[in-house]
Order: sequence, then structure tokens, then C-alpha cells
Amino acid sequence: MINLKQYIKAVCLLNITLYKTFYSYSIYLQIKRINGSTTGSISIEQGKDQRSISNSLGQHKTLKMKKTAIILGASGLTGTILLDKLLKDDRYDTIKLFSRKKMDGLPSKVKQFIGNILELDHFKNDFTADEVYCCIGTTTKKTPDKTLYKKIDFGIPVTAAKLAKENEIPTFLVISALGANTESSIFYSKTKGEMEQAVLSKQIAKTHILQPSIIGGDRQEYRIGEKIGLVVIKFLQPLFFGKLKQYRITEAEDIAQAMINLANSNTSETIISSTSIKLLAKI
Repeated sequence: MINLKQYIKAVCLLNITLYKTFYSYSIYLQIKRINGSTTGSISIEQGKDQRSISNSLGQHKTLKMKKTAIILGASGLTGTILLDKLLKDDRYDTIKLFSRKKMDGLPSKVKQFIGNILELDHFKNDFTADEVYCCIGTTTKKTPDKTLYKKIDFGIPVTAAKLAKENEIPTFLVISALGANTESSIFYSKTKGEMEQAVLSKQIAKTHILQPSIIGGDRQEYRIGEKIGLVVIKFLQPLFFGKLKQYRITEAEDIAQAMINLANSNTSETIISSTSIKLLAKI
């Protein structure tokens, strides 16, 4: 008489064997299509977006799947630097820009989607990528109306995070600010804090929120308030030690590089302080 436990165990083992066989064969067919060859032995190296193929002649090829990145705010100080870096980065073959105005003189690697980004939901079908870089930000001088200000600094990043979650984009990076706090009495800091909280609520697998101090760099627009602030801080920052170190100027160049390094790292750190940004940019 067949033991019932032994029978169930045998059936389970058979199912596992059949599954492994089917899975291995499906991988073989995929790689054969990529390689364009019907001969040779094939080995798979575990690792993100990487397959290794060894054929019968002893040749070894490594195929890396190129990535797609979305940038919001590509015409701003940090966004411009970020775009330039991603254009030169061989890991990316497509960069999607979502903006109000078209940027001229960009290579075919860049795909532009023009429209009202306050209504980013309208771009849902095109909002697909491996990574989202949100560099959106305004000032009270440019946007004195608090309702519109919040639609930009809060609404755009949060909608972008919502679309990233819905479209299964695994990596989301956004620039916030030092001092972001939902309980702050300062409208700017409170808005940034609320944005951070809302973005985190989307529970995107890999989320990084960068909190720079005042951002340094050559802006296309003239901001008198920031110019004065930069001059004062540059003069005083050699005296900034300990906790005061976080108030040193954060260069836009460092922010852009830190974002790319974070996106291509295994770190799970969510909140990236101004001091951490400078360190990450050097990796």
C-alpha cells in the first residue's frame, strides 16, 4: 500500500522539477533570441539587469540592459546638471523629460513630453522608466501665490510618486530641503515636510529624499535673496563645525551626482542629509 505522505512528497518533487525545467528552457529561449545563436552553452549570472553568455567557442559576452530615467525639472539648476550627467552615462539609453517647454538641441537619447505638469496624471501612459529624478522647486518670488506654490512644490513630486508606484517604477529620488518639517511655522519648510511625508506614503521600493542646505551653482535666473545668502554663508561656513556643518552650501553638482550614485547603489537609506549628499557625490 502506498504511503499517502510519500505520494504527496513525490508529486511535489515532480512539480518542482517540471517548473525548473520549464523556467530554464524559457530563459534559454530568451537568451538565444538576444544572442542570435542556436549553439553554445549558456550560463546565467545572478545580478540586476545582467546576463552572461558563454558559447561553444569559449567566447564570453556580458549584456547589460540599458535603463530609462525620468527627469522632472530638467531646466533648473540641478536638473540641467543631472541631465548632462545622464546623457554621458552609458547605463542609460533613454531619458524622458516632462516639462512645460521644449528644450532645444538635445540628442535622440532624450524623449520630451510637453504639457501642463501640474496635471501630470495626463502623462500616465508615458510615465514609465526605471528611475524618477524629481528636481522640481520654485521660490516665493517666482510664485508668490501660496496655493500655486504648493501645487508645484508639493503637488508635482507627490503626483510623480503616485504614478511611479502605479507604473511599478522601483526607484524614486526627490530634492527636498534641510529643515523640512510638517510642524514648521515656515510655509516653505512645512510644504517640503508634507511633500516628504506624502511621497513616503506611496511606499516605492527604493525612495531617496535629499535635503540640501542652500544650493550653490550658476543659475540662469538671478535670485537676489539667494545671492546674498550664498555670499554670507561662503564667508561664514569655515566656522561651521559639528551640527552647524549641515548648513554649509550644497553644490548643485554634488546633488546631481549623489542622486545618480544613490539610484545605482544598494543603499536603503531614505533621508539624505546635506552632509551625506557631499559624501555620496564623491563615491
